[in-house]
Amino acid sequence: MRTALRTAIATALVAGVAITAPALAAGAAFAADGPVAVSAPGAKPADTGAKPADTGAEGVAKAGTEGAADASKGTLVRTETLLTGTVAKIYKVKDLHHRAELFHQGNPVGVLDAVARPVAGNDNGEFFVLFEDGHTLNWSRNYVPGAQPGTYELADGTLLELARKDGRYGLQLIENGRGRGFTYLNGSRQVWLYGRAVVVLEQDGGFAAYIPGASKQAAPKLVETPDTTPAPAPKPTPGPVVTLGECTVQQDIPSVFALLTVTLTNDLEKGPKAVLKDEAGKPVVTLDRDHAADLGQGLTIKGANTTTPQLGQRTQGGDTPYAWTAFPKLPKGCEKDAATPTPAPSTTTPAPAGNTGTTVNNGGQTSVVPKGGVAAGAELAAEGDSTALIAAGAGAASLAAAGLGFVVLRRRSAGARG
Repeated sequence: MRTALRTAIATALVAGVAITAPALAAGAAFAADGPVAVSAPGAKPADTGAKPADTGAEGVAKAGTEGAADASKGTLVRTETLLTGTVAKIYKVKDLHHRAELFHQGNPVGVLDAVARPVAGNDNGEFFVLFEDGHTLNWSRNYVPGAQPGTYELADGTLLELARKDGRYGLQLIENGRGRGFTYLNGSRQVWLYGRAVVVLEQDGGFAAYIPGASKQAAPKLVETPDTTPAPAPKPTPGPVVTLGECTVQQDIPSVFALLTVTLTNDLEKGPKAVLKDEAGKPVVTLDRDHAADLGQGLTIKGANTTTPQLGQRTQGGDTPYAWTAFPKLPKGCEKDAATPTPAPSTTTPAPAGNTGTTVNNGGQTSVVPKGGVAAGAELAAEGDSTALIAAGAGAASLAAAGLGFVVLRRRSAGARG
């Protein structure tokens, strides 16, 4: 009676029917000594030594019957003993078609046919996967039974999202924060590959993952549910200020364009330099004193001739305001301030102190006024072509008293003088 029940349960397992706890109490195809313990979601499994079953892993044995031919089954290529005692006979039917016949204590308990894609059997968390080329995997744990929809992280960092649609569960790979498209279950159990990860999805949403060759194995870990608001991605921060010379400093800052950076260099003698770099660190454009703006890249340097320059960045043209970032501050002792430019030499010669009798104006006109009274009829020459109005001392007063008023003198032209 026990043998018949065991055979029925194992056959159902291979066909994709979930094994219930009461059935396990009576014995299961993969567990001759009782049910296999199942790790809680996210728990680190015990080291079972599970590896690909055809590479000499623990729990794998080979009988000396390789090469036996059976027209109805194909050619027997090897016999394996799984982790909990079930024996699998692997037959090659065609190049991309292999079959595994499973036996427990000598009794046949089911068949797996891998035709152009892998197939799997599950005994309460122990998995046996047969690939179409004949290689196999056998592991226990690394399993989340009846998993809830959400995003899960595998042992190698792979992110998978589990969802349910129209009564079927499906998985999609998450890369760079974006889903690559769901594949939904077609049947009661399926095997999918995501990079190195081998994933088995069950009809109830439970799924297991194994990373061949990896030392770290664990059950898929729920990291986000549909009701969870993802934490905002941390904003890029400026790097440290690095001193390159006595009066030269450098710093990397984030660009306003995603994944790009800007290297700022402040040099007392050479001035500021800003280098926009791509994701690989390759320069895209360089700004300095001689080339202080690149409107195509939305970059400009303000105060390029000072020791306190600023870099302006923007992603749009027109009236879009710049975001300003100060260049790294020069070290102490390099404070020579070029913010205030040296005044240009004045073209105006200040008048000498005291009364010299010389009047200076901005028009370049100079008149010399004799000291003392001005004789009647005296002519005073004025430089330039402008008219000079001159009233001089007591002589001018005498002329005014005589009703002659101010004397208006116009410079004669060079031709008149000649």
